[in-house]
Amino acid sequence: MGHATVRDRFARRALGLLLAVAASFLAVCSGGPARAEAPAAMVIALDGAIGPATAGYVVRNLRLAAERGDALVVLRLDTPGGLDGAMRDIIRAMLASPLPVLAYVAPSGARAASAGTYILYASALAAMAPGTNLGAATPVSLFGETPLPKPDTGKPAPAAGGDAELAKVTNDAAAYIRGLATMHDRNAEWAERAVREAVSLPWDAALAQHVIDIVAASVPDLLAQADGRSVLVAGRTMTLASKGLPVVTVAPGWRERLLAILTDPNIVYLLLLAGVFGLAFEASHPGVLAPGVIGAICLLVGGYGLNLLPIDYAGLALALLGLGLMVTEAFVPAFGSLVLGGAAAFAIGSLMMFDMPGLRPPLAVIGGATLGSMFVLGVVLGLLVRARRRPVVSGEATLIGATGQAIRWDGLEGEVLVQGERWRARAARPLVPGQGVRVTGRTGLTLVVERH
Repeated sequence: MGHATVRDRFARRALGLLLAVAASFLAVCSGGPARAEAPAAMVIALDGAIGPATAGYVVRNLRLAAERGDALVVLRLDTPGGLDGAMRDIIRAMLASPLPVLAYVAPSGARAASAGTYILYASALAAMAPGTNLGAATPVSLFGETPLPKPDTGKPAPAAGGDAELAKVTNDAAAYIRGLATMHDRNAEWAERAVREAVSLPWDAALAQHVIDIVAASVPDLLAQADGRSVLVAGRTMTLASKGLPVVTVAPGWRERLLAILTDPNIVYLLLLAGVFGLAFEASHPGVLAPGVIGAICLLVGGYGLNLLPIDYAGLALALLGLGLMVTEAFVPAFGSLVLGGAAAFAIGSLMMFDMPGLRPPLAVIGGATLGSMFVLGVVLGLLVRARRRPVVSGEATLIGATGQAIRWDGLEGEVLVQGERWRARAARPLVPGQGVRVTGRTGLTLVVERH
């Protein structure tokens, strides 16, 4: 009986300890201690061109801020623009967020151009730092910019032929930004001009024309000025209590950083080029393997990045044609004409391929890639192919078929002089000294010969 009581008491204590450990583990995993902290203002830095990686970073942290119970989110902008799809993903997440999202163009010298202007208009509160600007929100298609209106009419030029699609894109963008402006009671007329005429505004004029709500020198200054203001959040009016909030800045995770690298046009461009180089060398020297494997990997990774970027497929085809012409010069010598024509096609195609603000490789990269392609594909590859086709002048392969003379012979074996060297030899029929021979094979250090 006593043993049973001790055993039961021990079991109850062990069970209690196990439940306590489990409760602590669940509290840590659920972020309990983090939620016990005072609400903070999360700052998300949106720097550089807006692409899929940027959109994923912003959307993920907007969701994280809501889960942590933060008071609000400050989206700090410094962007030349970017992809329409990525921009709309960010705006959808901002409008659906249960937290106020304040857009803040900072630091001084920053800008919110193109897609950044739409994001600024979509925010619950728009602010800029001194020395910043916004605007130039005209959409850009894969075939060039939408035609701007004539100054005297203030209306877009009538579209004809191929411009009809561009007019549709412009009208859609104008309606979209007007809707965002109306939602947050901002200057809708200027917003439409930013789309149709690509106009821009500095920070002070933006405040005077009611494009933004606040001019703030820093994030704490922004939070102090925003305190007590009424804003629209997820369809309901909310009064901000932002003064003195602790500021928490979040950095992009490894996945966002990796995607940002893989969707950088410069990286994509160079990966595709390295892939073509690797496969070309493997084709000219089968069996080396390393260039082919590395080239295939570069080509696949570059293709993944290319799939996420807006490209002009005519430009891509022209660039690939240029590379093909330069490779052809190595196999079909044309006295440099294929190299020059291929280089011209490659350069023009590279300029056409990427056609979005902030997403174009600089001219220095394109020029360097063109010259490098001419040298590697047109010169080096050509020399390697010609060297491969050159007759063998040394080694075992030169012995087969070579002629010589029997020096000493006894029965079916003896010695021969071939290429100035004495060799042991054997033959299927007896030979005599001084008789001409031809080498038909080799076994170790013994040649197989026949009468010549």
